[in-house]
Amino acid sequence: MEWLCVLIVLAVIAGVGWWLWRRRQHEREQEETAAANRPVDPFADTDTDVLRGDPTRVKAGDLVEAYGKTLAVRGTLRLSEGDYAWSEHFLDTGTGVKRWLSVEADPDVELVLWEEVPDSDLRPGPRELSFEGESYRSDEQGTARYTSEATTGLADTGTLRYHDYAGPAGQKLSFEAFGDGARWELAKGLTLDRNQITIYHQSES
Repeated sequence: MEWLCVLIVLAVIAGVGWWLWRRRQHEREQEETAAANRPVDPFADTDTDVLRGDPTRVKAGDLVEAYGKTLAVRGTLRLSEGDYAWSEHFLDTGTGVKRWLSVEADPDVELVLWEEVPDSDLRPGPRELSFEGESYRSDEQGTARYTSEATTGLADTGTLRYHDYAGPAGQKLSFEAFGDGARWELAKGLTLDRNQITIYHQSES
C-alpha cells in the first residue's frame, strides 16, 4: 500500500507540474501574440537609431558627432512643464564657447544644436525679433522645472524661464533665465536632420 501511495503522490506532483508548465507556455504564447499584434509607428526611426545612436538616451559621458566635430556630453538638464518633458545636453567644446544639444519628442524627435551668444542686448518679448539680418517669430514661452545631471554649472534642481523664437531654414533663438530674477541668456540654434548627427553611447563604447 505504501508504494501505491507514493505512486499516487508522484503522479499528483507530476500532473501539477505539467499543468503549471502548460499554463506558463500558454501565457508566453499570449504575450508573444500580443507583442506581434501591437501597433507600430510606421515613421519611427528605429533603423536610424541603431546606426546613429538614440538621441532620447543621451547622457553624460556619451559622444555627439555633428558637422565633423565630436564633442563629449558633460551634463544634462531634464526639463518638464506640465506633462511635457525635454532634455538639454551640455557639450564640451574645449574652446570656452558653450554649446548644447536639445532633444524634444512631440511626437517626432526634434534635435537642435545651440551655441551661446554672449553679451547680447537683445531681450525677449516682441512678437518678432531681428538677429544677424534674419527675422524671428515668437514661438513658445513658459516656465519649466529642471533636474541637473553631472556637470551643468547649475543647482541640482530649479526653475527655468524661457522664450523661444523660430527663424528661417530651421534657425532658432532661445532666451533662458535660470531662477527668479536671473538675467536672460541668449543662444542661437539650428535644427538638425537625424542623419546630421551621430551619438556614441558610453555603454556601447
